[in-house]
Amino acid sequence: MERKMSEIANADKVKSLLGLIINPNNGKTLKEEGRIVEIVADQNELLFKYNRNGITPEQKRTIENSIGVAVSDYYSPEKITVLTVSDNSSDVFAGKKFTNIDDKKLPANDKAGPAQIKTGHGPTGATKKRVAGAKKVIAVSSNKGGVGKSTVAVNLAFALKNLGKKVGLLDADIYGPSMPMLLNKREAKPGATPEKKILPIDAYGIPFISFGLFINEKDPVIWRGPMLGGVLNQFLFDVAWENLDYLIIDLPPGTGDMQLSMVQATDIDGAIVVSTPQDIAVLDTRKGLNMFTQVKIPVLGMVENMSYFVPDDAPTKKYYIFGEGGVKKAAEELNVNLLAEIPLEIALREGSDNGYPYMNEKKYEGRPVWNAYMNLAKNVNQCFNEEDSNKESKGFFKRLFS
Repeated sequence: MERKMSEIANADKVKSLLGLIINPNNGKTLKEEGRIVEIVADQNELLFKYNRNGITPEQKRTIENSIGVAVSDYYSPEKITVLTVSDNSSDVFAGKKFTNIDDKKLPANDKAGPAQIKTGHGPTGATKKRVAGAKKVIAVSSNKGGVGKSTVAVNLAFALKNLGKKVGLLDADIYGPSMPMLLNKREAKPGATPEKKILPIDAYGIPFISFGLFINEKDPVIWRGPMLGGVLNQFLFDVAWENLDYLIIDLPPGTGDMQLSMVQATDIDGAIVVSTPQDIAVLDTRKGLNMFTQVKIPVLGMVENMSYFVPDDAPTKKYYIFGEGGVKKAAEELNVNLLAEIPLEIALREGSDNGYPYMNEKKYEGRPVWNAYMNLAKNVNQCFNEEDSNKESKGFFKRLFS
């Protein structure tokens, strides 16, 4: 009882201190201006959300520094999360509302209007959080654009679905979101639950979320890293994911601040690194793989995409357009699994362009691309089956042969 009373007293003290934070724009406190939206202060973490209308990015950083100093006796920096909302600031995306909501399957009494997104910081420290509603979270990454990473993520999701798994997709590429096009949902707009959770869009039985669902696809995204972090934080932790065996995250290319912040803040169970066989692509991909190693995320293995071309009129022939064996060699040198070698087919390209995922079309069953993706799904699933059957062993990520 005494401990509980002490925690309540500390929370009240923290809220009182936060009420004294000054807006450098005019010298008034955020409390005086009615800017404070939410404060959650428990013994483990602090969440502070405020309205930043008219506050410049420089002033915003000043406020964040003041918050850290004010509560330093109670919380270390990694325990503090600062979020902002804005209705009319030209610096941020203002929780835009949509009227064209894809909510046909949502019962009438569960409709709570359109989903809204807000910018702001995600977690400021290294404390990792689980994604609610997902048993396993897999990041699909590449350090180089143009290697077909999003196509691999989508078709891996459907291959896992073909194995009887329940799978979700998260498009984390804010600057170039492609999931709406790949899944034929370019006009869909997410709704929200009564609890303000974002409802993912259903595409052929797979729920997905993408920033492309919230913006005009012709509009450029001219945002700074912290603003993007707030959106990704919502996609991870404020989307109504339900009973997923796997959540596949399609990461942006590269190893920048956004990717690093996401993998450091999220409890990710494994990473898949995608590359073409070209030497230049493999060289860059090694950097992406090393990022996961440094942040202690298990690397499930590498995927060689566009491994070779299979012509429709000669399905037994292989044309190594981008070179041969580059990823296999790299995987051996880096001592990671080669999960699959995905060939090129015209139908795979057409399906991606038209929004009909190849691995959702049973008519392709038995073709080289189909077999390669099913091998990829089986190898990924085997990684986690081995993990679950022998959690004490450090060697469950043994080399897999596709």
